[in-house]
Amino acid sequence: MVNHPFKEGTKLAKNFLILSDGKWHCGKHELPGTQPAKAIQIIRQHGFQIENKNQYCSVCQDKTVHRRLVSREPIKPSYLRLQLPARLRRRTLDYYKNNEAITLREMIPNQLEVDHRFPQVRWAKDEIYNPDMPNEEIQKKFQLFTREHNLWKSRYCEHCFRTNERGTFIGINYFYQGNKYWNNTIASDDENGCVGCFWYDPETWRNSLNIDLKK
Repeated sequence: MVNHPFKEGTKLAKNFLILSDGKWHCGKHELPGTQPAKAIQIIRQHGFQIENKNQYCSVCQDKTVHRRLVSREPIKPSYLRLQLPARLRRRTLDYYKNNEAITLREMIPNQLEVDHRFPQVRWAKDEIYNPDMPNEEIQKKFQLFTREHNLWKSRYCEHCFRTNERGTFIGINYFYQGNKYWNNTIASDDENGCVGCFWYDPETWRNSLNIDLKK
């Protein structure tokens, strides 16, 4: 019996149990769910260390991402995402007038998720939410994405965390600050390393690109 903090039968528990043997597992065919990276991210937030590497998989007949659980015991404190208070979610939706950050379309609230600009995978401490935070802080911390776009961002952010190569948008290699690599003088849990990336702030990225195109 393997002890773990996840509800039995969930994809989180299934991923953890598969990885609990300490061996390398192909993320494409061995780990359950269509988004194993999300499950891996949450397991890491519970303090468990998981290593990644690209290697050839004889089943997939291709190079795929393999993952391995270093230890069945957490090796660092658990940093769990607190649920966004309903009042703060409503205020964020109102602040952005229900406009999705990438498409700039006004959408109905249940089609939108409040996304943290600074990705979970880089958090180093618990969040503390003030439902009455000023609008300036809402602008600084949050943006609105559809579920699909939020998952899209998560994949890029996990790749960036793993490789230090920042994400692009539809292949456009443009950054309004810095370049495609995470600045190695900036700590991995320092939000300043995200500045310049499309996924961190699509609005500023778009405005900066338009200015450069006019030059």
